[in-house]
Amino acid sequence: MAAPTETEPGTDARFRPATRADARDIALFYRMASDGVSDYVWSLLAEPGEDLLDVGARRYERENTDFSYQNCEIAELDGKVAGMLFGYRMGPPEPDAEPVDDPVLKPFAELELPNSFYISGIAIQPELRSTGIGSALLARAHRQARADGYKQASLIAFERNVDAVRLYERLGYRIIDRRPVVPHPLIRYKDGDALLMALDL
Repeated sequence: MAAPTETEPGTDARFRPATRADARDIALFYRMASDGVSDYVWSLLAEPGEDLLDVGARRYERENTDFSYQNCEIAELDGKVAGMLFGYRMGPPEPDAEPVDDPVLKPFAELELPNSFYISGIAIQPELRSTGIGSALLARAHRQARADGYKQASLIAFERNVDAVRLYERLGYRIIDRRPVVPHPLIRYKDGDALLMALDL
């Protein structure tokens, strides 16, 4: 049975929950959203010679884990995937959790807002940006997070991604913490800070 679809004011896109069949598209869009951070993570998990996108798709095919298609919403336009938003519950701090010692990932691990709805990734096809799809995806996520009892939403953005930071600030997000980016060949931004941004819901 096809997943139910819904519309939002201000855009012709239709929105639906992701399915397992969307796993490769989710990986493609997550790669876009993360500016290379996902490729770095996938490179640590890849079997010898395995394509990084295959690693990502394999991760999103899973169920009942943070990085699952179950935590993704898809936007479609004219029958094609136009964008996606990936988000999940950021739980309370775990006192016995092992600290992240990977120098590239450590800044991102430190930028977590406990008990918030964490928007892990949002991406729109480049030719469809500024069409209202991204704002609609975020509005839907915020609405659902409020309905689920969350008081805050959070996300991480690169300081150098000025357009994204401006969008989030326009929607009411504020910068509450930051860490310097550790450069790596797979990651697009080689300097500046990673920003933790939060929105009161």
